[in-house]
Amino acid sequence: MDFVTFLGLVAASITTVSFIPQLMKIWQTKSAKDVSFIMLICFNTGIFLWLIYGIILQQLPIILANAVTLFFNLIILWLKIKYR
Repeated sequence: MDFVTFLGLVAASITTVSFIPQLMKIWQTKSAKDVSFIMLICFNTGIFLWLIYGIILQQLPIILANAVTLFFNLIILWLKIKYR
């Protein structure tokens, strides 16, 4: 693995893991009232497009980061709808 790919994977891991505390807080409190619905829709759309971009370029760090981030944020969106 070259340095650039390693750097991308480290950066992707850090930014992706940053969503876990928010996800856990919503799950534990059963409240997502402070999370903007419009922001979640826009963010998930952007992450989906980044995922497609990564797939087209066949760049593993972009694909992994955005696939996992999209998964986490779709759960947050689901919890936002569930705990209305």
